[in-house]
Amino acid sequence: MVTYMVRRKQGKWKKFLASRTCGAGNTKNRRGKGSRGGKGYAGAHKHRWAWILKNEPEHFGRHGFVNKNASPKLNTINVSDIADKATAGKLEKSGNMYVFEFPGKVLGAGSISVPVHVKAVVATESARAKIEKSGGKLEVKAEKQVE
Repeated sequence: MVTYMVRRKQGKWKKFLASRTCGAGNTKNRRGKGSRGGKGYAGAHKHRWAWILKNEPEHFGRHGFVNKNASPKLNTINVSDIADKATAGKLEKSGNMYVFEFPGKVLGAGSISVPVHVKAVVATESARAKIEKSGGKLEVKAEKQVE
């Protein structure tokens, strides 16, 4: 059985007994509504900054709606990266072509010399030209080509 000693607390008020202003400085301080610093959230970005951060940490920052009409950000890959994957043996081979499916946009940076059948959402014209020049094939799911 654990026994605890009695702890005698003395409140803050005890040290202010017999003091005229209880730690407020001049007798004019803490008098009336003028010492309050505003109503509600008044001064939240000025003198009540610390109180807001402590008691409502999500008060500051961006909140609200998201634009549903914004176009989604597509992942991108360059033609040279597809060629590197094919030569490294990371792509499956079907017949005489490698097959590469990508849920994003194919860009035309770099060069490709391996025939690859690429299936993507969108592709640029330069990517299409380079893939077809190397003997490959490009299959695009979107109706419109993007440059």
